[in-house]
Amino acid sequence: MNEVYLAPGVRTPFVRAGGVYAARSSLELSIPVVQEMARRARPDLLAWGQVIPDPEISNIARELTFEASLDATIPAYSSVMACSSSFITALHATGMVGTGETHLVLVGGVESMSHVPIALRYRVAERLLGEFAKDPARAAESFARLTPDDFDLPTRGWANRISGRTMGDHMEDTAKQMGISRADQDARALASHQAAIRGQDAGFFGDLVLPFGGVDHDAFPRRDTSLEKLARLPPVFDRAGGTLTAGNSSPLTDGAAAVWVGDRDGLARLGVAPAVRVVDWQVGAVDFRTEGMLMAPARAIPRLLARHRLRVTDVALWEIHEAFAAQVLANVRAAMDPAYRREKAGVDFDIGRDFPWDRVNPNGGSIALGHPFAATGARILSQAAQELTAMPEGARAVVSVCADGGQGTVALLERA
Repeated sequence: MNEVYLAPGVRTPFVRAGGVYAARSSLELSIPVVQEMARRARPDLLAWGQVIPDPEISNIARELTFEASLDATIPAYSSVMACSSSFITALHATGMVGTGETHLVLVGGVESMSHVPIALRYRVAERLLGEFAKDPARAAESFARLTPDDFDLPTRGWANRISGRTMGDHMEDTAKQMGISRADQDARALASHQAAIRGQDAGFFGDLVLPFGGVDHDAFPRRDTSLEKLARLPPVFDRAGGTLTAGNSSPLTDGAAAVWVGDRDGLARLGVAPAVRVVDWQVGAVDFRTEGMLMAPARAIPRLLARHRLRVTDVALWEIHEAFAAQVLANVRAAMDPAYRREKAGVDFDIGRDFPWDRVNPNGGSIALGHPFAATGARILSQAAQELTAMPEGARAVVSVCADGGQGTVALLERA
């Protein structure tokens, strides 16, 4: 593998869906981020993720090339892997950098969770298209008679197609099966908010967050939250006996984020020294019909560490996506369990016994910062790159993101 590095990018502030960015499309949210990145250096390739599709756009990356006034000769492609979309795209880029005259890749993702396309059910659309081809007037009359039952309405939010259940529904099952307590979930959520507030107060996000649309900081970190306040929130997925609440789950979010992937020549173009090297990566998957939907990182993390003979305490920084506090707790508990590692991950190497929770998300995670699906990977990689740059040479970081479909993406980074 060529020596490939990350450099922090920029992102919009992350805000609540249906809020100040409600009138902005995913394309509009992406434009200022791409323009600011391209102002710093001309990329050789633009790669952009998006999970919630825009019916009018087939390749948002290529649309961005024109809408952000980039050089039209820059190739661009789009990707999707649920919440790992921009993360897996960054890993794609590590394989392309150093070949085909590609030295610097602008990677990112966006989600406008305020804008959810409403589609006709397949049978209805097929019938109408047939009618329009034969008799447009009759088709128009049929269209006027459509009822709510003819539309594929997002009444279950972003439910998995196969199971018909949301990520929260699946995570409730896992939390119950593993005995993840409400108190531990709330404590992890509080830690995320406290870390995000510390980061904001210390100016950590100053170079990462690009003011846009009258907003200059993330809207979610709560300075006034507490365990008592979190404990009063009702469960949202299993109202009778659940433990997942709005307080210990990531919020519905609008936002866009980017990160640089490049070799030494590419980073020289940026005017920065190579500081954060991509050492290795692991993509995991589970059969969510029989296991927890969001448990793939518990397999990927031990495999990655074992390959490099690393214990968890050899890692100075852990950036773990917080889809839910329960998901973070469950994946760490499973990864640290020797029986789980042997039976599920196929790993006998002892990665350690005491997980260093004080090294997790030191400037907040998705619960406190927000989670626009396809933007989260670029957000978390940029954040890790910024944090790792301030550490001594040789310091390591593990970045982990779970994804719908029973998948997970993990990377090992090192301070060069």
